[in-house]
Amino acid sequence: MRRNFSVTVLGLLLSMLGTWPIMEIGAAEPSLPGHYQLLDEPSRHEPGKVILFEFADFYCPHCHMFETRVVPLLKQEFGEQLEVRLVGFPVIPNKPSTAFEMYEQAKLMGKGQEMKRILFRTIHEHHIPFFDKSIRAILIKAVGLDVHAFEEGLKNGQAFQAFQEGIRWGERIGVSHTPTIVLDGNILVDQPDVNNLKTIIRGILARQ
Repeated sequence: MRRNFSVTVLGLLLSMLGTWPIMEIGAAEPSLPGHYQLLDEPSRHEPGKVILFEFADFYCPHCHMFETRVVPLLKQEFGEQLEVRLVGFPVIPNKPSTAFEMYEQAKLMGKGQEMKRILFRTIHEHHIPFFDKSIRAILIKAVGLDVHAFEEGLKNGQAFQAFQEGIRWGERIGVSHTPTIVLDGNILVDQPDVNNLKTIIRGILARQ
C-alpha cells in the first residue's frame, strides 16, 4: 500500500513538472566573434564604447606603425565609440624611461593623446631617442603645457608610479611583446590586425 502511494505521488509530481516552463539558470553570454582570449581580469567596459588598451613601447617601430596605420582606421569606423589608451610597457633594452613618464605626466595634465603622438613622431620620424631638459621643453610647449608645471609634476613621482602600475598589469597578464592589445580590460586580442580588431569591437558594441 505504501509503495503504491509513493508511485502515485511521484507520478503526480512528474506530471506537474512537465507543465512548468523550463528556465535557463545562469545561461552563458554568447561568445564574441574574432580571435581573442578572455583574461581572468575584471572588465573595464564603459557603457556606449569600447576601450582599447595598447601595451606599447615608444621605441618599438611596430607600436609606431600601429598608432599611425591601425588606430586611424579604427577611429574612422567607430569614432567616439572607441577610446584608445596607451599603457607604457618597455621591451626595447637600454632605453630610458623618460618618454613613458612624460606621457603619464601629460595624461595627468589632460594632454596624453597629444604627447603620445609627438613622442612617437620625435623618436621614429625625427630620430631623437633621448629627452634631456631642453628637448623636453620643446615637446611640452608643443602640446600646449607649461614647462615649469610639467617638470614639477615629473618630480613628485606620480607619473612614474602610474608607469610602474602599467608594467605590473602587463606582467600579470603575460604581456611579452608590443604592441599587445587588450579590449575593455579583459579581452586579449590574439591577432591585432585591423580586420580582427574591427570584428571583435563590432561584437562588443552589438551586445549593448
